[in-house]
Amino acid sequence: MKPFVSIIVPTLNEEKYIENCLKSISNQDYDGKYEIIVSDGGSKDKTVKIARKYADKVIICEKRGISYGRNRGAKEAKGDILVFVDADTILLFDTISKLVKPFRKKKVVGSTCPVLPLSPKAGDFLLYWIANQFVSRSLSSGKPQVFGICCAYRKEAFERVNGFDERLKTLEDLDLAERISKLGEIVLVEDTFVLTSPRRIKKWGKTKAARKYLWGYLNYLLTGKGISAKEYRPVR
Repeated sequence: MKPFVSIIVPTLNEEKYIENCLKSISNQDYDGKYEIIVSDGGSKDKTVKIARKYADKVIICEKRGISYGRNRGAKEAKGDILVFVDADTILLFDTISKLVKPFRKKKVVGSTCPVLPLSPKAGDFLLYWIANQFVSRSLSSGKPQVFGICCAYRKEAFERVNGFDERLKTLEDLDLAERISKLGEIVLVEDTFVLTSPRRIKKWGKTKAARKYLWGYLNYLLTGKGISAKEYRPVR
């Protein structure tokens, strides 16, 4: 029997992207049961209205923050597997099926897949290729680093580590992967991928973006903190 999957999408003023994201989630080939949960941080645009056309549940959160939104969605989730998807991300038709497949093995607590940019620019593609190599090597080295753009976790394991750390404003996804990996294996699924908006790279520029992410990661390794919230303001 296929596991029940809860797909959680945190949002805040995402009217430009959310419909394509939710359409892609609605059109999955997964033949088990799944639900779509949108966890909104108080959008002032049409995000919630659009979300209600596709989602099984739309949660209006009491406070903002991507970690809080993801955790709030997980709390309401009925599924055995939690899949977190960013609102500016589009799934292939088989992404959920492929992400869920590794969980047949009891030792597996998480899965993720490569991420490519919704951009024809070679420079954007190169940055994401480097990021994908980083994830792949981190998983094979036993020190997993998984991006929250699209990732799946066994709900039981997620709850045991108390989910995302809401004190972290950035790199909360890497922090969760590191903690949850102590309970089992995280698998990189390489026969599917997702597409995501490179909007932050577009705003910052490639050199600045690469520098900020590298500095943020080094700062996380040294202090447990990533890029400051002041520097990592939402890009819409």
